[in-house]
Amino acid sequence: MQKEAAVALQEPKGFKEKFRDLWGNKKFQDRFWFWIFLMPVMIPFLLMVITPFFMGIYYSFTNWTGGLFETQWVGLENYRALASDFRFVYSFFRTIIYAVLNVIFINIVAFSLALLVTRKLKLQNIYRAGFFIPNLIGGLIIGYLWQFIFVVVLGTAGIGLFASSPINNQNAMMALVAVVTWQYAGYIMMIYIAALQNVPEDLIEASQIDGANAFQRLRHITLPLIAQAFTVAMFLTLVTAFKQFDTVFSLTGGGPSTELPGWIREIMGIEISRTVQSTRLIAVNIYNWGFARGNMAAAQAQAVAFFLMLSVISLGQVYFNKKREVEL
Repeated sequence: MQKEAAVALQEPKGFKEKFRDLWGNKKFQDRFWFWIFLMPVMIPFLLMVITPFFMGIYYSFTNWTGGLFETQWVGLENYRALASDFRFVYSFFRTIIYAVLNVIFINIVAFSLALLVTRKLKLQNIYRAGFFIPNLIGGLIIGYLWQFIFVVVLGTAGIGLFASSPINNQNAMMALVAVVTWQYAGYIMMIYIAALQNVPEDLIEASQIDGANAFQRLRHITLPLIAQAFTVAMFLTLVTAFKQFDTVFSLTGGGPSTELPGWIREIMGIEISRTVQSTRLIAVNIYNWGFARGNMAAAQAQAVAFFLMLSVISLGQVYFNKKREVEL
């Protein structure tokens, strides 16, 4: 009897017994329900974002055309072609210019609006809603709307402010920046409003008693206390600027045409003149290669290279801003 009891004690527990023992642990219960509630979000994210991302990396090493034709492995051929593609180089150069202008103008306008609507005005809530409303409109609609304003309302057919529509000449980039600033400044304004409302009133009142003027209070009290908001706002505007597609597509279509700058021709060894599109940002250029030209593999290689570039730039921006937060 003692031997049988010893053997029974040594027999491994079944699945039900193990699960019953685990379920008695509160930490296990917390983890179990955490993953159960996370699954409805995690599964679509894995299927719609992570899986296509890694599939895209694979296809960038092939000659995939997006159709039913047989796909062959070509290695780094698509990435080598990027170095000699003057359109991709020019698009990346113009995207950097656009991103810098976008970050500067959006944050200046958004911060100015935030200062305005936090001054205890009578209709400040209405002002906040009015400034935020453009962000609720889709980028495609905004592009077509402002195209009508530039060409018809402000052009020769309307009040005649422009002899030539700015989206059809060398001012197309600035027109695009103005439209996106109008759309996105209200959203960034809300971030600055939340930060400004957390600035202690006692510090402001003490500085006023000490004789500090408005600029001194802004420079030495407000800005250091909302430095984290600048980091978040600049990151959002930078990433959004690099990924800009819908508004560019509907407003300018990537145009107008212009001549490839001489310094790019010298670097790439191009002897004859080349025509490029002045507002064809990287996202628009990737779309053009993939859907207009049907070269999905080359477009995917550009997308992967763009992802790596954007990762380095955005992480560098966050690192720089975090360092500035400590200095302030």
